[in-house]
Amino acid sequence: MQKLYVNDKDFYKKVAGIAIPIALQGLITNGVNVMDTIMIGMVGETQLSAVSLANQFINIFHIFCMGIGMGASVLVARYYGMRDSQSLKGTVSIMLRLCLVMSTLFCVATIFLPEQIMKIYTVEEAIISNGARYLEYSVVTYYLLGFSLTSTIVLRNVGQVRIPLYTSIAAFFVNVGANYIFIFGRLGAPRMEVAGAAIGTLIARIFEFSVICGYLFLKDKEICFRIKDLFAPVGKLWKEYIRISIPVLVSDGILALGNNSVAMVIGRLGESFVAANAVTAVTQQLSSVMIQGFSQAGAIVTGYTLGEGEREKAHRQGYAFLGIGIVFGLLAAGIIMLISGPMIRAYNLSPQTQEIAKELMLSICIIVVFQATNSIMTKGVLRGGGDTKMLMLADNIFLWVASVPLGILAGLVLHLPAFWIYFFLKIDQVIKAVWCVIRLKSGKWIKKIKVASEL
Repeated sequence: MQKLYVNDKDFYKKVAGIAIPIALQGLITNGVNVMDTIMIGMVGETQLSAVSLANQFINIFHIFCMGIGMGASVLVARYYGMRDSQSLKGTVSIMLRLCLVMSTLFCVATIFLPEQIMKIYTVEEAIISNGARYLEYSVVTYYLLGFSLTSTIVLRNVGQVRIPLYTSIAAFFVNVGANYIFIFGRLGAPRMEVAGAAIGTLIARIFEFSVICGYLFLKDKEICFRIKDLFAPVGKLWKEYIRISIPVLVSDGILALGNNSVAMVIGRLGESFVAANAVTAVTQQLSSVMIQGFSQAGAIVTGYTLGEGEREKAHRQGYAFLGIGIVFGLLAAGIIMLISGPMIRAYNLSPQTQEIAKELMLSICIIVVFQATNSIMTKGVLRGGGDTKMLMLADNIFLWVASVPLGILAGLVLHLPAFWIYFFLKIDQVIKAVWCVIRLKSGKWIKKIKVASEL
């Protein structure tokens, strides 16, 4: 049995140097979500449920963009380690082109089908109308979010972690301020409630896009990517991008659809369950920001190490990341136990919704331990090793064969308590945690990646 740590202080310093700024940025981003839900929750449970379900559709786009960005990051980290500037810029160019196409598709769907989108998640008319209004004000957000999110990911891969962090901090205050003005009608603005929440988010996204993309296109000296490079020929690099990165996009995309199937189940369990889930989801995100940071650090560090030709070293580091996953999973569970009560009381919820939220919090405490372990391995180490095709299969087989059918059975057929409904909806996290340990041990996750000159 390999040790779940390495005697290398520089390794842990490097990992912490990447993970902590990413985690802090995640904390700020989720802090925005907390303020959004608290503010809109003060208006009413119907509005809270509407914004929560509308954001499920926007989250599909978010996950697709994460897939595009994280798929590119596998190549970016490896090419950066190789010091191959040509392949590095070509990868970023392909990434941004795909992001533009994806943004346009979601923009068109939201313009023409807002109510139909909401009907996917719920049958309650009040929630549908409020959610459709929120979506109508969110159309432009797709382009802003897509470009800033994917640009942030590649900047992190070349060590530029401070700019995204500082931008997120500033965007937090912009979002909270705009929400306060437009949701409640302050400083002479009309009271817009749900639409005000969408406008507040849009203003924050405009700010975020301007800073992040402005820095990448005009200032950054690590990638040296400029606007003209967006239109430059990328030659046969498409072939390597498709081989390594497209499985990440497909995996995350199908995973997004699976998660929305989970949201569809939750949306049909009643307004109280939807509102409770909105509260607990934010709490889970807040408690697991460090996990997200270490997941991305795992992909970046593994990519660097393999780019330098250190295969055995990368394998040892993989076990160290496994140990980190276990530790932070237990830590996240402890945090949820501590903050669950105050978080539930912070919202204007009915007694029934509060009871459901308590059950969901308890279930999350168990799930998050397994989720932390598999996230750091699958989204970090194994992805950084280029094992994207196998991850695509594993992610989606466990979700569609286990979580979705068992969640439907527990919630819509057997009508089990909220604890068990949520547990079965997330059972894939438990299965993946076991699978990724087996995959790590095999060593088959380390794949060779070609540079532009070899294609």
